[in-house]
Amino acid sequence: MVAQQTFAPISRCRIEGRSKQTVAADLDGTLLISRSAFPYYLLVALEAGNLIRALFLLISVPFVYFIYIFISESFGIQTFIFITFAGLKVRDIELVSRSVLPKFYSEDVHPETWQVFNSCGKKYIVTANPRIMVEHFVKTYLGADKVLGTELGVTKSGRATGFVKAPGVLVREHKRAAIVKELGDNIMPDLGLGDRDTDLEFMSLCKALSPNKLLKPVIFHDGRLAQRPTPLVALLTFLWLPIGFVLSLIRVYLNIPLPERIVRYNYKILGIKLVVKGTPPPSPKEGKGGVLLVCNHRTILDPVVTAVALGRKVSCVTYSISKFSEMISPIKAVALSRERDKDAANIRRLLEEGDLVICPEGTTCREPFLLRFSALFAELSDRIVPVAIKTKQSVFYGTTTRGHKLLDPYFVYMNPMPSFEITFLEKLPVELTCKGGKSPIDVANHIQRTIAATLGYECTNLTRKEKYAILAGTDGTVPAKKQKSEEHHKQK
Repeated sequence: MVAQQTFAPISRCRIEGRSKQTVAADLDGTLLISRSAFPYYLLVALEAGNLIRALFLLISVPFVYFIYIFISESFGIQTFIFITFAGLKVRDIELVSRSVLPKFYSEDVHPETWQVFNSCGKKYIVTANPRIMVEHFVKTYLGADKVLGTELGVTKSGRATGFVKAPGVLVREHKRAAIVKELGDNIMPDLGLGDRDTDLEFMSLCKALSPNKLLKPVIFHDGRLAQRPTPLVALLTFLWLPIGFVLSLIRVYLNIPLPERIVRYNYKILGIKLVVKGTPPPSPKEGKGGVLLVCNHRTILDPVVTAVALGRKVSCVTYSISKFSEMISPIKAVALSRERDKDAANIRRLLEEGDLVICPEGTTCREPFLLRFSALFAELSDRIVPVAIKTKQSVFYGTTTRGHKLLDPYFVYMNPMPSFEITFLEKLPVELTCKGGKSPIDVANHIQRTIAATLGYECTNLTRKEKYAILAGTDGTVPAKKQKSEEHHKQK
């Protein structure tokens, strides 16, 4: 056992001259502000498992914390691991670790420790957390070269057993042994970062010891929870769940038969905040067609809320919408086929009928970034009005890549007070449209920059395909029923 030592606080650790040094750092309480990994276990239990598993994990908190503090740190963590992971598919765990956790981890990064960690050349993470849970974030966003963490037992069918491989949960002497095994007896880290007495085992190996912008921003993330689920937040969220579900049904179905000009007042009664800025375009004159309302995409409800802000019916086109959502939509919604000529014909027909809302990003983005705008819309109309949309969802996210998209509008309205800010910008001058000699790509890029400047967001060249590749491991296309049936038959 290592003799008790007192190490310098992170505030006294210099960052200059460490580019050729090696650092070994703990995660919880060190690189992350929070000392408890419970919120991340709960996110995995909920998103890779189900609501029952997450509730059971929440109920176990007092029992597990008692074990952790008074009996065994290792056994307490092992209990969380078993409840969270037992029976889950490894692929589902990996997807959640890649698509859901980074957003919450990034908000929890300790700025001072991160600066010191990032100043070093070779970076190792030594953590009691399951490696599969943290590896994607620390390598992609913190620049770690290697993650030494607890390894989960896996069955031949690719499911987690809930138990851990030898030497067990990586705490105390196991952290020290993992570093020695990885680097050898003669090569020790130059710097050790930790936050608790049990980290002294591995920190004593290091030559120097000490108990925000990341390498890249978290642009894409998945999962339904908008807040990091600490035990208290998780408890309040689960208590709100049945109330929010009933409220969402009222908010969805009560407004369907009402005219848009009445719905706006109904929003106030039902706790939906709608702020309208700018000057909405006038109603289209008969026989002259409508304007193309080009919006950034935040939720599935963007076209509906835009119609309410306008106070009249509009049509919209979307890349993916369920038959049920299309049936109950208060405005006309037409699914795009991704066949260019067919989609162009549909858009022209809808514009002849009246105003049309289109979201050229092709998918939603939760963070303050705009994805690349598809240029197809610019070829089809010179009557273009950019619309900047900002939303606020405090408890649940109303978008998903892996979950049931049918539930997206309900999750938006399950928030206590969902907020929408719709800003109508000036109609695009003819000289800035294709009719004025601009290329479709130039028009699309100009509108993207204009909306981004209005919202204070950042433009990117990322696309729907890249989003789905990161979050779901797919290309983002929705196969037809016949194609799905053929693929299912082949798998059999």
